[in-house]
This record gives sequence, C-alpha cells and structure tokens, in this order.
Amino acid sequence: MSKSGTADIRVSCVALMQEMLIRGGSLTRLLPEAQQRVPESERAQLQAWSYGFARFHGELGGLVDLLIDKPVKAKDLDVYLLMQLGIFQLRHTTIAPHAAVDETVKVLKRLKKPWARGLVNAVLRNYQRRKPELEGRLKEPEKLNHPVWLLERFKRDWPQQWQDVCQANNQQGPMTLRVNTLRQSVETYRDHLTHAGLDSSLVADAKQAVQLSEPIAVTVLPGFAKGDASVQDAAAQLAGLQLVRYAASGGRVLDACAAPGGKTAHLLEMGRFDSVLALDKDAERLQRVTDTLKRLSLTSHAKLIAADATDVPAWWDGVEFNAILLDAPCSGTGVIRRHPDIKLLRRESDIEALATLQGALLDALWSTLSHGGVLLYATCSILKQENEQQVQAFLERTPDATLAADMRQILPGENDMDGFFYAPLIKRQQ
Repeated sequence: MSKSGTADIRVSCVALMQEMLIRGGSLTRLLPEAQQRVPESERAQLQAWSYGFARFHGELGGLVDLLIDKPVKAKDLDVYLLMQLGIFQLRHTTIAPHAAVDETVKVLKRLKKPWARGLVNAVLRNYQRRKPELEGRLKEPEKLNHPVWLLERFKRDWPQQWQDVCQANNQQGPMTLRVNTLRQSVETYRDHLTHAGLDSSLVADAKQAVQLSEPIAVTVLPGFAKGDASVQDAAAQLAGLQLVRYAASGGRVLDACAAPGGKTAHLLEMGRFDSVLALDKDAERLQRVTDTLKRLSLTSHAKLIAADATDVPAWWDGVEFNAILLDAPCSGTGVIRRHPDIKLLRRESDIEALATLQGALLDALWSTLSHGGVLLYATCSILKQENEQQVQAFLERTPDATLAADMRQILPGENDMDGFFYAPLIKRQQ
C-alpha cells in the first residue's frame, strides 16, 4: 500500500467514525458507502480498522484523554478520533510504529488542520514511551471497552459471568456457515471446503453448521453463488432447529421480523413446513430476504409481506399458523463481537422501549397461532429484561400459554457462538 493510500484510508476511517458518532448510523449501513470512496484494494483494511476502532473505542478514548491537557473542542472531533486511530494502530496492528505515527500525522494536512501536527505527534510518541503506566490508569469501563450502563447491566444479570462476556465481546466472532442440506450433506460440503484449501470444523448442537478456521470473502466459498451454503452463526441456526423440534410437521409457519432472511431460509431448507410467510416492517430490508431466497432457490414455498407485525389486520388473512418464529427486535447485546458499534450506539433508554415493543409483538402474534401450535420467542440479547423477564410477564398475562421446554440463554463465546435467547411457547388446546 502506498503512503498516499495509507493517508487516504485514515481520512476515510476518521470520517466514517465521525459520521457514526454524530449521526448515529451503524457500521452495517455506513461502511459500504465509505468503502465505495476508497480503492478496492483498501476496502478490507477500512473494514478492519473501522470495526477495530469501534471494538476498542473505550480504551482508545481513555488513553487519549490521559495524554491531552484539555478536552478537544467539538469542532475538532476529527482530530480527537485521529489520535485514537493512531493509538489503535500502535496497540492492535502490525504496522511499524514509526509508520503509524508519521502517516497519522500526515493526515492533518488532508483534514486542513496543520495546527494539530505537534499535538498528534506528541500524543502518539508519549503513548509509546508511557504505555504501561497509561494502561494501568484506565478506568474499568475503558479497560473493558464497554459503556458504564452496559457493564452495570451485565454485572446485575450475570454476576458470575460478566467478565467473560466482556472478554468474548471484544473478540472477533468466527465465520460460521449453514450448509444447505437440500443440495448436499454437511460432510460433502466440508470435502469441498478441504479441496479449496479451507479448514473447517463442526459445531455442537447445530447440525448444519460448519465453522471456518479463518474468515474469507463469500465470493470464494465453494458453491456460495448457487446456494450450497450461507453465512450464519451457529446460535442463530438453533432458531430453526428449536422450532421444528416443538412444532408439528406441515402447515405454514410465520417468520416475523424476518429480515435479512437467514432464519427464513433455514426453515425452508429443513423442509418441515408446507410454506413460510416472511414478514418485516422494513420493505428495503425485506428485499434482502428475497435476494437470499433467490440465491438458495427457495422462493416457491415462501411469501413475503412488508408490514408491521403488531398491526395484525393489515397483513393476516385469518388462517392460523401452526408455528411462529418471533426473532424480536432487541438490544443486540449478544452479538457485540460481530457488531462492536452497538457499544457506541445503544443507549440504556433504548431497552425499555425495546421491551415494550417485544411485549406488543408477543401479544399480537399470539392471536394468529393455532391451538397446539408453538411460538419460538428469540432475541440476540443477553439482558434479562428482554428475555427471561419478558417471557415470564407474557406467561402471567396469557392463560393459554405455557413453556414447551426450559428457556435457553446462550452467552457470547459459549461454544464459540453468539449470545442468543430462546423460549418455545405452546398455545394450549382449549
């Protein structure tokens, strides 16, 4: 990579982080736009730096704060973020230290803030000299790279495991695939991976899951374009497996809040239901479900509707479902290792609003479920307000609801999976 290229990618990374912090957009939405503004050869690097920056934002900000005499003005947020990016390179990349410092300082010319050259240079070189001392002075939330409110929630909900949760959240999750067993067996697909020089392993509990030893671009996965496999964490694959475990075969199933479509596709791949209705409030995101089903050649038994699931009269035809998957909107606190920007974007005030929505979805969808049918309530959260407490409250106000089995909470890193919660609810026969 040329020196000019490294300067460009630093400018792009700072601009991306600044936009995310000011406007609140997620990396999932903002990164593809930012990548279009850099050469193709630098897009993977921009992604790695942006996700790393979000993952370690707590310690990076804490270290910079220890190294500056007074807070940086709001109009100079880009300079503040650039100093954090410089420390990120020194702490978490293999870039030569002198190059990390020199190239970071050069960015100030592009930012039209040459006055800050001395400040940025001093901060980075002082960090190099005083690293052990500075790291020892970081506060707990900074060391653990989690906001204070989220740490308090973790400590309250998981007093024995909260530190392990934080450690898992600060790791990059593995690349896990779901093999489309309508096309071939897991063993056959693993043979294809081996032939392509890719190491893989099986995952406990998720019988269609294959974990790669190293992440790769989906474009080089054997048979990806023709639907042989999909990218999906093993914990997310348990949704379909649990639903078919407790639901009768045949009939139709509702996948509420279906986008981006991984669980819809999995339900169809298992072939246990006659048809699947995929519902999502966001028409743009629902298009991703369509694209996924087309790639997997699964459109013939699926119907897609863009509608608010809580507004039942707007989308329901009155024919009851014998199974419902409610993968409810949630805090995402179980998938932070894949979406580290959750730590920057989520606010504690969001949790109450999300819990209210989750309860409304449970109540609304319950009316569309046949007696004897199963509704699987799922979230990618590890907060009990969204999970155990949500389900207990629903059971208390819903006389014909009962648990088919114990609720299951998977914590981040457990069997190298993401954090997910599952509660299979049966609608008792009258």
